[in-house]
Amino acid sequence: IPAIYHCSIQIIGRSKGRSAVGAAAYRSGEKILNTWDGVTHDYTNKGGVIYKEILLPSHAPPQYTERAVLWNAVEQIEKNKHAQLAREINVALPVELGRGEQIDLVRDYCQKNFVDAGMCADFAIHDNYTGNPHAHILLTMRPFKVDGTWDDKQRKVYCRDENGNRIYDPQTRLYACETIATTDWNRREKAELWRSSWAELCNQYLARNDVDLKIDHRSYERQGIALKPTIHLGPSVTQMERRGIRTEKGDYN
Repeated sequence: IPAIYHCSIQIIGRSKGRSAVGAAAYRSGEKILNTWDGVTHDYTNKGGVIYKEILLPSHAPPQYTERAVLWNAVEQIEKNKHAQLAREINVALPVELGRGEQIDLVRDYCQKNFVDAGMCADFAIHDNYTGNPHAHILLTMRPFKVDGTWDDKQRKVYCRDENGNRIYDPQTRLYACETIATTDWNRREKAELWRSSWAELCNQYLARNDVDLKIDHRSYERQGIALKPTIHLGPSVTQMERRGIRTEKGDYN
């Protein structure tokens, strides 16, 4: 019997008027001042934040375990008004697991997929006890140097001929170069890997707890199942349906 699978990935960037500090404050239910723009994000009255934790790679500054310090450092290093600040992964937690197992599952997932690769992972577990426990995972997008300072997201590399010499462009009067990403974190195949990893790890935890359920990150079509996918309801619609209020999304499902 398939259990519920949900794993969405999005970028938090300034081009859409968002901030990493604001996202971190909301997901953690905290009050944090963004020193980049002077805006204070106060979500201390937000309910449903059950657990939160920050995991760091070994060469990250230890003070980044403080949420305000970490995400303000991200805001300050990114100077561009269109900068990509953080990556967020949102996952649905198996309700068949106890709270401790859910926390261990998210921590294990973050460590293996992101922290070991050099990212800081700030995760928060939300549960309003409406049958939709889930975790928000905020990830840094810039790698670290060995000394713990931020590295570049990309570098310019000179183009060279077959003899290894730099190629001069007489039109621009510059040596030809190309931009190379310093990590593979933005590649499309990484998203597929992270999504499949979540399914695999969930299934390991479910089996370990003698739960006869499995989830699959693939669509019904890719699995060869002749079913149409349901629509993600979200917390508001879910609560309406639980109160007996019919919705268009609920009727479709």
